[in-house]
Amino acid sequence: MLNQIIIIGFSLFLLSGAYFGMKAGSKVSLIMGLVSGAFILLGDLLMRYNAKAGLLFLMIVSGLLVVVFVQRVLQTHKMMPSGMLLIISTLFLIYIVTKYLR
Repeated sequence: MLNQIIIIGFSLFLLSGAYFGMKAGSKVSLIMGLVSGAFILLGDLLMRYNAKAGLLFLMIVSGLLVVVFVQRVLQTHKMMPSGMLLIISTLFLIYIVTKYLR
């Protein structure tokens, strides 16, 4: 149950980022927030049928998010929003990896 709360919470966080990206006039943020949030929800759905496959999918998606946000932080040198998203995505990745290795 805690897994689902964390995964769905992270997905909602990404989806809310899409909303704020849209308000700021960034179509790329809108699209990427919606896509990444949907992928995280898809990973949650996969976990219900095959836990290892779902966790692996979530590791890949969150790993890609970490890479993207590292690039954004290096380009912009700003903590908001890229740095915050990098920290949260990294924490989520660590959580998923620990679940996968158990």
